[in-house]
Amino acid sequence: MVYLGWIAGTTGLILAAAISLHANILLAHIHEVGGKRRIRYRDLAGYIYGRKMYSLTWGLQYVNLFMINTGFIILAGQALKAMYVLYGGDNALKLPYCIAIAGFVCALFAFGIPHLSALRIWLGISTFLSLIYIVVAFVLSLRDGISTPPRDYNIPGSHVNKIFTTIGSVASLVFAYNTGMLPEIQATIKPPVIKNMEKALWFQFTVGVLPLFAVTFMGYWAYGSSTSTYLLNSVGGPAWVKAMANVAAFLQTVIALHIFASPMYEYLDTKYGRGKGSAFSFHNISFRVLVRGGYLTINTFVAALLPFLGDFMSLTGALSVFPLTFVLANHMYLTVKKNKLSAFRKVWHWLNVVGFSCLAVAAAVAAIRLIIVDSKAYHLFADL
Repeated sequence: MVYLGWIAGTTGLILAAAISLHANILLAHIHEVGGKRRIRYRDLAGYIYGRKMYSLTWGLQYVNLFMINTGFIILAGQALKAMYVLYGGDNALKLPYCIAIAGFVCALFAFGIPHLSALRIWLGISTFLSLIYIVVAFVLSLRDGISTPPRDYNIPGSHVNKIFTTIGSVASLVFAYNTGMLPEIQATIKPPVIKNMEKALWFQFTVGVLPLFAVTFMGYWAYGSSTSTYLLNSVGGPAWVKAMANVAAFLQTVIALHIFASPMYEYLDTKYGRGKGSAFSFHNISFRVLVRGGYLTINTFVAALLPFLGDFMSLTGALSVFPLTFVLANHMYLTVKKNKLSAFRKVWHWLNVVGFSCLAVAAAVAAIRLIIVDSKAYHLFADL
C-alpha cells in the first residue's frame, strides 16, 4: 500500500486475489490427468511436458518456498525483537540474534512434526494465533488512527522510482496470495478432490481474504506512508496487548513455516531414505534433526544476512510465482483441455500466458533495480 497508494493498492489487492483464484482453479481442474492424481506440482508438469520441465518446475517451486520460509523466519525474528524493545531492551539483542533464535525454534518444531498430515490440530492453533494478531493490530491501528493528525499518503520517491516500485509491488502482491504448491495441498483433500478444492479456493479468496484486507487497509489508514513493514512496530497501546500479539505472530510463523517447508521435507525424506517404522524412532528423529536442521540452518542464515528480504521477494515473485501460478497454469490447462475449449477460451488463456510472461520480465527488472538501490542503504546482518 505504501508504494501503491489507496487506489492502486486497493485495486491491486482485489485484482490479484481474483486472478490468483482463477489460476488456482485451473490447477485444481487438472489435478487428475492420465487417470492418476498428481500430488506434486513437479509431477503434474513432468507428466504434461516431460522430464526437463519436471526439473525446472521443481527448481522454481523450491526457490519460491525457500523465500517464503526465509520470510517467515524474519517475521518471527521481528516479533521477538519487538517484544524485547517493548519491555525496555537496551538494544543489545540485535535482529540477527532474534532471527537465529526463531530459526532454532522452527527447527525444534520441524523435528517433532514428521509430515504435513501430522499438523492437524496445529492448523487450528495457527488460525487462532493469526486472529489474535489481526484483531490486536486492527483495534490498535483504529485507536491510533482516530487520535492522530492527518496522515501523509503520498507515495515516496522520485517519478522514476515510483514506476519501478509500483511494478515491484505488483510482484509482491501476487507473491502474497500464491505458494506454488496447490497440488500438494489438494493431495490431502478427500474425494471428490476437484469439487472440494474449488469450494476451498472460493472460500479462501472471498471470506478468507477479508482479515487480510481489514488489517492492511486499517494499518495504512492509520499511519499512511510511514507504516512499518511489521505493523506492530507502528501501533501504540498497552504493552501487554502488543506483547500478546507479538507472541501470537511468533508462534504462528513457526507453524506456518512448516506447511510451506513440507514439499522440501518430503523431497529430502524421499531422496535420502527415511527409515521404516515409527516416525519417532531414534533413526527417523535423527534423520529429521540432520536433514531438516541443515535446511533450516541455511534458511536462518539467509534471513539474518538479508533481513531486508522484501526486495528479493519481489524478484522471487517475478521469477517463480508469475511463471508457476499464472504462465504455467494457463498453458498446462490449454495443453490438457485443448480439444474441449472454445476458440474464445483458447485466446483468453493464450493472452494470460503472454501477458503474465511480459509482467514477469518487467517485475524482474524492477526488482533487480530495487535491490541495487537499496543495497546502498542497507548492510548485511542489519539490525532493522
